[in-house]
Amino acid sequence: MASVGSQPLFHYTNNKLDIVICDNKRGTCMLIDVAIPGDRSVIKREIEKILKYKDLRIEIQCMWNVKANMIPVIIGVTGTISESLRQYLSNIPGKQVIKEVQKKQPYWALHTYCGKC
Repeated sequence: MASVGSQPLFHYTNNKLDIVICDNKRGTCMLIDVAIPGDRSVIKREIEKILKYKDLRIEIQCMWNVKANMIPVIIGVTGTISESLRQYLSNIPGKQVIKEVQKKQPYWALHTYCGKC
């Protein structure tokens, strides 16, 4: 952790990303966090995720000497997505089909909310 004297530059409270993909050849790091909000506040949740991990992203860039990108993957419990989800998913290597993600989303929501699946 970067610090000034004995004080850290940033203070984190339980910042745990779901997925971190580092590509040392390209010098990039993708910080991916997935959420399934119960209501239709998909855009609000997307902004919250970006702001929540802003300091962590900056610190990873400094410590690992890579370009870090935050990619929030937010799909509402009814399958609602933001307009920027396609742009975020295009940064992840491989093929992503949003309809396939939306099809699997009800299972993820069930698993998230009941915890028994």
